[in-house]
Amino acid sequence: MTIFSPLARLTGSLRRHPWRAFLLLLALAGAATGVYFLRGSDPGAAEAPSAPRAGGRGFGPGGPQPITVAEVAVKDVPIWLSAIGSAVPRNLVTVRARVDGLLLRVHFTEGQTVKAGQLLAEIDPAPFQAQLAQADGQLARDTAQLNNARLDLARYRDLWAKDSIAKQQLDTQEALVRQYEGAVQNDRGVVDNAKLQLGYTRVTAPASGRIGLRQVDPGNQIHAADANGLASIAQMQPMTVVFAVPEIQLPRISRRLADGDVLTVEAWDREQKNLLAKGRLLTTDNQIDAATGTIKLKAEFANADHQLFPNQFVNARLLLGMRKDATVVPAAAVLRGSQGSFVYTVDGESTVKSVPVTPGVADGDIVAVAGALKPGDKVVLDGGDKLRDGAKVEVVSAEQRRQGQAPAEGKPGGRGKWRKDGAPGMGEAPGGSPGNGRHP
Repeated sequence: MTIFSPLARLTGSLRRHPWRAFLLLLALAGAATGVYFLRGSDPGAAEAPSAPRAGGRGFGPGGPQPITVAEVAVKDVPIWLSAIGSAVPRNLVTVRARVDGLLLRVHFTEGQTVKAGQLLAEIDPAPFQAQLAQADGQLARDTAQLNNARLDLARYRDLWAKDSIAKQQLDTQEALVRQYEGAVQNDRGVVDNAKLQLGYTRVTAPASGRIGLRQVDPGNQIHAADANGLASIAQMQPMTVVFAVPEIQLPRISRRLADGDVLTVEAWDREQKNLLAKGRLLTTDNQIDAATGTIKLKAEFANADHQLFPNQFVNARLLLGMRKDATVVPAAAVLRGSQGSFVYTVDGESTVKSVPVTPGVADGDIVAVAGALKPGDKVVLDGGDKLRDGAKVEVVSAEQRRQGQAPAEGKPGGRGKWRKDGAPGMGEAPGGSPGNGRHP
């Protein structure tokens, strides 16, 4: 009881006089603040300022901005017309049975390259052999009757010459011979048709190319009216690509084709990183698509290495010409602002200046520009997004920037470390000033 008596008296006093509780809390807060600042001002508690990274250039706030540069060059730039297209086989046929019957054997492997006329499958020929036998029998019977009628006609003509029979009897025999001749001709047609149906039991490739997946397995009944057929064959060598270009380009393309020029076409993959094939433009479509304002073009590729596949998505590039002696800079050097496109140039005093340019045709990572640039001028390639006219810069190599030796990778960290996430390092407070290892 003696231990808790002072605490009980204090609690009772605070309940009777609430203003005393407020004063107590205020005094405690002031004491805590004083302790915090006393510890923060202790010289022994602070760490030494961070030193530049070994091998670095000691960039810091207010210092020169590290950049990489490239030189302005003059070269011939090809004029490419880019479009989206798809690969289309030169011939695409569906192999179908010409007669109904039981599929006995399949003589191809899925994905195999076949030649025109190659045997692909066999249908049970027994019913068609029976029909051919019947047709042959009918032909033999009618042929025998025709031969007998011709012999009788020869006798009647001899008797008529001797005035032994009436003229009507001779005329009747001549008509009978013509009737048998028609029957024999019809029988021969039936025989030929039966032979044709029997030949259809051997299914052959109608064209050369790569055969697809088998749609019917041996042992099944197949019909000539089956929609999917037996398989499909796509001719992949050569392969064509169909793509659409704006109609405004049509006069120039048509003029080049009429002059007999060979227009080069390149086919690139979806990411435009790998060149699939090179070919030539074949022709244009016969009408413009009014809905899109484009016209379809068809290009042919040898496709020797089978890089193009039917219905494959490709990025097509049509070479329209060549721009001679164009001033070119890397595409990454061209920036865009409220006044248009511009580049930063670096003078001999390591200061930058913005130069307005007008971008033109591009070829990969370079772009032709028109402006007050001369060959050999140095333009800012990387780091230009943080520059202003007259800013001081220091040129570093791309390898140094990748290794984080310049503040373009992030704010400088403490203890000679460069933090790529932009946060301060150990022993450095936000803003780049040395700290005591604590954040307020």
